[in-house]
Amino acid sequence: MFPICLSLTITKEVRLDEFFKRSLLSVWARKGKSLLQLFIFTIICLLVLSGLAIESAAKKASDLAKEKLGGEVTLQMDMEKMRNQQQSEGERTRFQLEPIPVKSAEELSTYSEVKGYNLYSSTNGIAEDFDPIENEDTSDSDEETENRGPFGENGNPMFQSDVSLQGVVFTDAVEEFMNGDSTLVEGEHITDQSLGKNVVVIEKTLADENDLTVGDTITVKGANEEEKTIELKIIGIYETTTNEQDQGMNFSFMNPYNKLYVPYTVANTLKGEDYENTIDRAVYYMKDPAEIDSFIQKAKKNSSIDFDTFKLDANDQLYNQMVGPINNVASFSKNVVYLVTISGAVILGLIVMLSIRERKYEMGVLLSLGEKRWKLIGQFVAEILIVAVLAIGISSACGNVVAGKISDQLLAQELAQQEQMNTPPSFRPGMGGSVGMRGQAANVETIDDLEIAITPKDLGMLSSIGMLIAVLSSFIPSLSVLRLHPKVILTKQD
Repeated sequence: MFPICLSLTITKEVRLDEFFKRSLLSVWARKGKSLLQLFIFTIICLLVLSGLAIESAAKKASDLAKEKLGGEVTLQMDMEKMRNQQQSEGERTRFQLEPIPVKSAEELSTYSEVKGYNLYSSTNGIAEDFDPIENEDTSDSDEETENRGPFGENGNPMFQSDVSLQGVVFTDAVEEFMNGDSTLVEGEHITDQSLGKNVVVIEKTLADENDLTVGDTITVKGANEEEKTIELKIIGIYETTTNEQDQGMNFSFMNPYNKLYVPYTVANTLKGEDYENTIDRAVYYMKDPAEIDSFIQKAKKNSSIDFDTFKLDANDQLYNQMVGPINNVASFSKNVVYLVTISGAVILGLIVMLSIRERKYEMGVLLSLGEKRWKLIGQFVAEILIVAVLAIGISSACGNVVAGKISDQLLAQELAQQEQMNTPPSFRPGMGGSVGMRGQAANVETIDDLEIAITPKDLGMLSSIGMLIAVLSSFIPSLSVLRLHPKVILTKQD
């Protein structure tokens, strides 16, 4: 029994060796067609690998951009919706901001997706017992203001203000402090423990000019009809790097040195009783930027916020501006992978089909000798698989260089297209405008480079796609072997 089994095993191994040997000899004997197949397959694999690598690099760059910008959601009045509503109703009333109830804003801060938050209430005021820092042209503006009446131009009290008050819950969670534009140099920050207290954090230049230190008090009067006066204790002094000339207006309250940080309860007191327990906006910082959508959906479903009046803004404009070009390139690359896979299988399938027609006599001889039809089909598949292995190997070696060149070209074209779209016609060369103008566009850096690196995952995907192309392009055309009859082939050979 044992010798018989051994003999069968040896016979199968010999036949298998002969099968692959015959496939290799067939590939070598048809060097011209084999090289053509190798060339086409290599081009296909390079394009597929480049598409996969670019897509992976774009996803990595997109994730890094999200981490850099962070996950931030703002609760504020939906001004666009209110404006459209007023226009549709034919109203021409003065547009007025609707304050947000503090209770509703604090409700969202308890959600599991939120790692931190801040509430804002802003107003302007008049310095009573200290001198605000004057801009270079403030004196002229002040003279003009005095001639405008007790509340400035058109009766607006804003024009007689000389300080601005930013009401918050946490000063260390204010954007200027988080990005390094402002730094606390003495004392302590405003926190949720400061709510309900008359405290203030002032700028260092303002403190130095008025000989103010932590522990001193200043008096500020509200710049409205009620003219409420409030005494504030200085608990901290900060320093800002913002230049006064960046403000673009000649009013003292616009000067960054005259910006006072107070608890939002203080700002509400100066604004009047109508603003008690309200804020202008709320900002929520997500634990993970990927949770922004779930946070917004949960808030719309469960919170008490009136979303007909207010909205949750994901603040994704900067993110889209940064990653827009690379996302477009990634999308194009993904489509290329699909297109190349399908078209590659079709092209190689046609080549195999022509090869089978040319080798009809060979098939007839093998069938007459007793060769099984499925083995002939397997031979065609094996021949293409040999070519596929070589093509995948060449593509793996050259993938980084080719993918880098392709990504640079695609990204350059996308950036140029975006630049043209974002530039008004009057700003383009030869159209009478200035090329350097950009309106109010946000000052963010668009990602203009992709770090291409072939990963084992990309190679694995390439191998799977390559083998799939090889099998489909050879197996389907070779099914015609099933219809072959050796007697007919050998007697009616062309």
